[in-house]
Amino acid sequence: MRIPSLAAAALLACGTAAAQVPDGALLGSACAGCHGVTGEGGHGIPSIRQMHGREHFVELMRAFRANERPNTVMGRIARGYTEAEIAALAAHFARAQ
Repeated sequence: MRIPSLAAAALLACGTAAAQVPDGALLGSACAGCHGVTGEGGHGIPSIRQMHGREHFVELMRAFRANERPNTVMGRIARGYTEAEIAALAAHFARAQ
C-alpha cells in the first residue's frame, strides 16, 4: 500500500521537527551524576542551577568546548554537545531554579 506523498511529507516533517528540538531534561540527566539532579552541585562541584542566566551557561559551555576554560572533564564533555543541545540544557537548568 502506497502512502500519498502529502501524507508522507507531513510524517517526515513531524519527525524532522521533533529531532531538531533536543530534550533539555533528558540531556540534563547526564549532568546529574556530578552536578545533582537539579544542578545544585556540591562537594566541590559547581552549581549549574545558580548560574547567572542562560547566556552565562551557554558562554561557559562554549568556553569549555573550545578549551578556553581549563577543567579536567568539562572540556571533553562539552565537545559532545551541539549548539542546540547546549541551548536546551541552559533552558532546562534555568527552569530548575
